Amino acid sequence: MDTTNMATLGKSGPEVFPMALGCMSMGAGSWYGASDEAESIATIHAALERGVNVIDTGDFYGMGKNELLVGKALQGRRDRALLSVKFGALRGPDGAILGYDASPAATKSALAHSLSRLGVDHIDIYRPARLDPKVPIEDTVGAIADMVKAGYVRYIGLSEVGAETIRRAAKVHPICDLQIEYSLVSRGVEASIIPALREIGIAMTAYGVLSRGLLTGSKPTGKSDHRAHMPRFSGINAEKNQPLVDALARLATDKGVSPAQLAVAWVRAKGAAQNVTLLPTMGARTRKQLADALSGLDVPLDASEVSALEAAVPASQVAGTRYPGAAMASLDSEK
Repeated sequence: MDTTNMATLGKSGPEVFPMALGCMSMGAGSWYGASDEAESIATIHAALERGVNVIDTGDFYGMGKNELLVGKALQGRRDRALLSVKFGALRGPDGAILGYDASPAATKSALAHSLSRLGVDHIDIYRPARLDPKVPIEDTVGAIADMVKAGYVRYIGLSEVGAETIRRAAKVHPICDLQIEYSLVSRGVEASIIPALREIGIAMTAYGVLSRGLLTGSKPTGKSDHRAHMPRFSGINAEKNQPLVDALARLATDKGVSPAQLAVAWVRAKGAAQNVTLLPTMGARTRKQLADALSGLDVPLDASEVSALEAAVPASQVAGTRYPGAAMASLDSEK
């Protein structure tokens, strides 16, 4: 792989490898069921060895345990990683999501605790996980901008917000990237969000490229796997979505690649076609999954292949929303 093929994360952001590693599925308290901490750390190390430098986590993943794991993995390797951290989700002792708090005081408090758990003196990219409906985005971004001036944060990102919010945020401080779901079967961002990113010069770190494993035929492993409670994996929706999974598998076989590699290649091709810097953020939890995802960077897709793929796996045919109803209602990006 040509690791010299670096990209800039937005007009004013850092140089990045063309894929990011998402760590939500790693370690104790993972929303994808039990996972092996040693393998998780080995996967982070393998990603760094391959040149991957954006390592993404959230302070509410695993009730803080995920940051502790990432911090452990980066000991002696901090200079090779760009830490991307989300904050703002409030958790109860039982693990329930209680809402969001992205007020200036909460923003700075959350940052202090993330720095402590990660064992670092700064976070490279800091972002609210969602728009707090009680707090103007200008106030949240302004608070992070204060932390940039103080040296605790290098760059500011956003997550799951719509075009208007993006424009308002960018007037307060340069935004390097928007983290948002984007895949063959989740294409809502194409209407107004991607044009706004292109206009302002903001990159996109796309998560859910495999639609949480739906596109590769992965199934929930039990009640501790949060996909068991997500519409696309539930009941009749799962049955309706199987033909899309089968269609992707057939096209992947025809091209001599895996479904994951083809899904990554599609996202990359769409970023290039829409003239926006796009990093697939892959939630690999094992070195094998990481290798498979990275191989997707080497899969070329021309315009005719992209069209054929979209015709075979039409987003309009996917059954179920990407989150349950209450979570969908909280997404500024869906308004």
